[in-house]
Amino acid sequence: MPRKVFTAGEVLAASDVNTYLMNQAVMTFAGTAARGSAIPSPIEGMVTYLEDTNTFQFYNGTAYAPLKPAGVEFDFLILAGGGGGGSGEANVAGDTGAGGGAGGYRSSVTNTGGSAVAESKMNLPAGSYTLKVGAGGAGGANPNVGGNGSNSFFGTVNSIGGGGGGSGEQLVVGQAGGSSGGMASFAGTSAFGQVNGLLGQGTRGNESGGGQRILAGGGGGAGAFGVTNAAGGNGLANSITGSSVTRGGGGGGAAGGAGGTGGGGAGATTAGTNNPVAGTVNTGGGGGGAARFGTGGAGGSGIVILKYPDTVTLTIGAGLTSSTTTSGGFKITSFTAGEDTVSF
Repeated sequence: MPRKVFTAGEVLAASDVNTYLMNQAVMTFAGTAARGSAIPSPIEGMVTYLEDTNTFQFYNGTAYAPLKPAGVEFDFLILAGGGGGGSGEANVAGDTGAGGGAGGYRSSVTNTGGSAVAESKMNLPAGSYTLKVGAGGAGGANPNVGGNGSNSFFGTVNSIGGGGGGSGEQLVVGQAGGSSGGMASFAGTSAFGQVNGLLGQGTRGNESGGGQRILAGGGGGAGAFGVTNAAGGNGLANSITGSSVTRGGGGGGAAGGAGGTGGGGAGATTAGTNNPVAGTVNTGGGGGGAARFGTGGAGGSGIVILKYPDTVTLTIGAGLTSSTTTSGGFKITSFTAGEDTVSF
């Protein structure tokens, strides 16, 4: 019904109140039963508020439907690839490589990188969007710093790859990234400064341990800093899939640094042994640092997880690897590799 404009001095008839005023106002009810009793014959366009569910609904001519923004709302976890671990020094047994930083971690569920509060849901108009799952960075081959992980992105969210771990031979300082890489041990000192992770995506790696040449710094994790005893920073637990999974651990530095929880690779066990561990696939974990003559562990690849209403169908490009489950009125699609378009 059209909106009526009342003029000064006009008599307000009962029919006006019961049609124009009542039907064009937002009416509040305790729940659907109370609304059905009060409005047995709703008119298309009526807007109501339900106190028990704290929701606005409108009558579309057939049934009441929720008021919601145009487009599709997505909950998300977008995790970039982890940084690779750094290498050791070719000629000095004690100079060792640092752990790689975890990939940038952004989420609208549970929490986001750096243990910050969860971001707002993503609302996207119907269309086609590029989605990418970032690969892990390569481990530093003696005598180089580890490679940074690749970014993961979809829609309006871009997570930055983790920083590579420092090298005992050359660059020393861990590289910047979603979480930064740790610092290598070099010449018995740890006075090389630190590189911060990105706000809302991760934390920083740490320095080598107290000037001890065999203890390189651990890479930063999504939830905790790398530490000076060579351990990688821990990742974050997230429940977007319906169960809690921890991802985004930083790589451990050589010698003997543990990988952070959530896929961080451990560092080489001793200064003369090259057995660093790669970050775990689809966790964005940093790779472990290498010892003398060694190559750092590669960073783990990232992951993109989207949760959206089960009435929506995604058309996924062939270049992406994905799987979808349905639960409680929502679809949950996990993308584990590739880059291509997603349309809806």
